[in-house]
Parts: sequence; C-alpha cells; structure tokens
Amino acid sequence: MSTDAPAGLPSRLRLPFAFDAGALAVEALAFDEGAWRKHFNKAYYEGDWSYVSLRSPYGRLPAPPDPTGTAPWADTAYLKRCPAVRGVLAEIGRETKSVRLLRLGPGARILEHEDHNIGVDYGFVRLHVPVVTGPGVEFVLAGEPLHMAPGECWYLDVLNAHSVTNPGPGPRIHLVVDCIVNPALMRMLTAPLSC
Repeated sequence: MSTDAPAGLPSRLRLPFAFDAGALAVEALAFDEGAWRKHFNKAYYEGDWSYVSLRSPYGRLPAPPDPTGTAPWADTAYLKRCPAVRGVLAEIGRETKSVRLLRLGPGARILEHEDHNIGVDYGFVRLHVPVVTGPGVEFVLAGEPLHMAPGECWYLDVLNAHSVTNPGPGPRIHLVVDCIVNPALMRMLTAPLSC
C-alpha cells in the first residue's frame, strides 16, 4: 500500500500544537478500570488494549455500535470530567467524530494492521496526542518507526499498515481524535510544523 494519503499527504505529520501532557495524564489516569473497555478488534492485539469513549454515537456509554455510520456524534459524560481534553479539542478547533483515550498496557502489543474507511477520501482523518508513554514504546507506521512525544499532535494515515509495542513498565495512553475534513483542516495538514 502507498505511504501517501489520497491528497498527497505523507503517512505522518506533526501538527503545530503543544498540549499539557501532564494535565491530560491526570485526567486519563483518574478513570477507574470500569471505565476502560476492551478494544473491539480482538484479533489485532495481545494484552491490554482498551479505550474510554469521550465522544460516541449519541454520546452514549458504553459506545453503541453504528453499523451504518450515520448516528450523530456527541460528547459523553466522561468528556465532561476532562477539562484538559476539552481544551485540546477547542484548540484543534475542528468538528470531530470519535474522541477516545486509547490505552496499551505494559507488555501489550497491537499487531500490524490497516484501518479501513478513514482518511481524506472518507471525510475524516485521525489525530494522535500522546498523553502517557515510555522510552521503549515502538510505533511503526508504513514500515518506519514513529517517535511521538507527550503533548505533541500528529496526523497519521492509518490506511497504512501500523503496529505498536509497549514493553512497559507503565501504560501507553494516547488521545485519539477523528476530525471531519474541511478546507481549514486541509490547510493545517498541508502546513505542518515538521515531519
């Protein structure tokens, strides 16, 4: 598969944001174990890969399935508890679909896979904000390692094959935001801070 998105974007772009990872980590780590749901793609991972839904179809918890992809997205009660996350979304300033905290536990790994039906041609793209990470975390996208520091914001073309390994000792948590594509977002994606 090509490492370029349909609009000619590379497989990864660091965007011009710098968020307070410490404040985000406090909010993420405050969720008790009952708030974290096992990721639905069970064939794609080993160990703990779980999420907390901050925006979901109809804002419901647990997030209901939406097989037609037509349900309206809304804030969940969990997002109301997260002022730092709300600040990130306000600063990004784009209409969003799914917003989640994604946790990969120590010793866990996400097997190589491609996400489908997401990208510029599908009307929305995925942004990652690392919240909690460790020096041994390995994220490989389109065959190349990707190092993302806490508080940075990255566009990732997840139509490309990608995998993640977390040797520990702590969890790796990202804020993952699916943004609706519009001209303002495309301008942001074509004028990145660095790659």
